[in-house]
Amino acid sequence: MSTKAETVKSNNVSGFITKYAIYIVLVVLVIGIAIYDPRFLSVSILRDILLQSSTRVIIALGAAFILITGGTDLSAGRIVGLTAVISASMLQTQDYGRRFFPDLPHLPMFIPIVIAVVVGLLIGLINGLVVAKLKVPPFIATLGTMVAVYGANSLYFDMKPNQSQPIGGLRPDFSKLGTGAIGSGATYSIPYIVIFALIVAIIVWVVFNKTKLGKYMYAIGGNIHAAIVSGINVNKYLIYIYAIAGALYGLAGVLEAARTGGATNNYGNMYELDAIAACVVGGVSTSGGIGTVPGVLAGVLIFSVINYGLTFIGISPYWQLIIKGVIIVAAVAFDMRKYMNSK
Repeated sequence: MSTKAETVKSNNVSGFITKYAIYIVLVVLVIGIAIYDPRFLSVSILRDILLQSSTRVIIALGAAFILITGGTDLSAGRIVGLTAVISASMLQTQDYGRRFFPDLPHLPMFIPIVIAVVVGLLIGLINGLVVAKLKVPPFIATLGTMVAVYGANSLYFDMKPNQSQPIGGLRPDFSKLGTGAIGSGATYSIPYIVIFALIVAIIVWVVFNKTKLGKYMYAIGGNIHAAIVSGINVNKYLIYIYAIAGALYGLAGVLEAARTGGATNNYGNMYELDAIAACVVGGVSTSGGIGTVPGVLAGVLIFSVINYGLTFIGISPYWQLIIKGVIIVAAVAFDMRKYMNSK
């Protein structure tokens, strides 16, 4: 009898660890770094980590849409770069000496922002059409888009009179989106960009859990053939999903330009890999059909803690890369083990 009770207890503990592994890892990381240097638990450090995580959260949530359908998106980072350049190029101060568009009048801030987000949406739409209509595997389709978007961004960035000079001199109202905050004092204020990321996360949670699009997204990723048989218009919803992801990348590009105070055509390089890694570590299955918003947020925070925390205690960036690589491989191996067990 006791053996049976012990078995049940062991299964419960194992199930708890499996279900909340990502959050346990995050807590252990924070505690480990804090033991080495207690200053890591200060409010200002937490604020800095959240600030650096904000745009990465939005990119990772866009990537999660694609991963849950069983696909992958390699174009995310380059879309971020293009939309950062587009928004920054139209939101420079009038008296800046090296304006991208010297004769451009003072535009309402929302116009360049909307243009940049729509550009991201349109590129995502193209990805969706290529995947859904032409049946090109998502990896190849988005790889082609990644290369093409970088080329287009470089051509735009090299236009006269800019000719590949870093874009600076951004308007204060635009920069405030990325550097401003609610509240008094640098330590206890809440950055606008963190609030934007939180709002996006809430909206995405609602889409994932409370809408027909979310329900069909999980169905497509879980078993695309069953989804087709059940009457879901898979092609239509795949196009929607890729377009939404593109819009999120566009928004992240705008906020990244505002946060850093400028842009170049190399912005966003490798961001897609960080986003995919954060999603996988956060429990989004590489096989599709599984993933949650809280898991994605935890995945992004884990990598932010690794980047910021290990730098804070003086660990070499090369060791950080090794640690990140081990975590990614372990997460995928764990995910595949769960997938095989479910089979």
